[in-house]
Amino acid sequence: MDAQKQLQALSEEFQQLQTELEGLIDARQKLESQQQENQGVQSEFAQLDDDSKIYKLVGPVLLKQDKTEASMAVNGRLEFIEKEIKRIEAEIKEKEEKGDKKRAEVLQIQSQAQQQQAAAASA
Repeated sequence: MDAQKQLQALSEEFQQLQTELEGLIDARQKLESQQQENQGVQSEFAQLDDDSKIYKLVGPVLLKQDKTEASMAVNGRLEFIEKEIKRIEAEIKEKEEKGDKKRAEVLQIQSQAQQQQAAAASA
């Protein structure tokens, strides 16, 4: 495979990694937003009395919910969100490392091509 084709293939792989990385970053931002929202709910629950009335919106209907049950649901969501954020951050790190390797390969091939052109020009 000549340097130009190899360079084109590597560039496409690098672009694909960048696109995947952007998607992962968007997903992490959405999760962080959900995390903040649920932490706000959690702090509101902490200020309520045990006999306070809590309602959950299910479709167009408000259903009465036990405080303990509601609190456990929010805590469960927060645990899930935290695990997802960690998983996505690991994926982001992996994609960044792969991107760095691809970038290095592209630079190496570009450098080799320039050296070959310089050698051909001086010959």
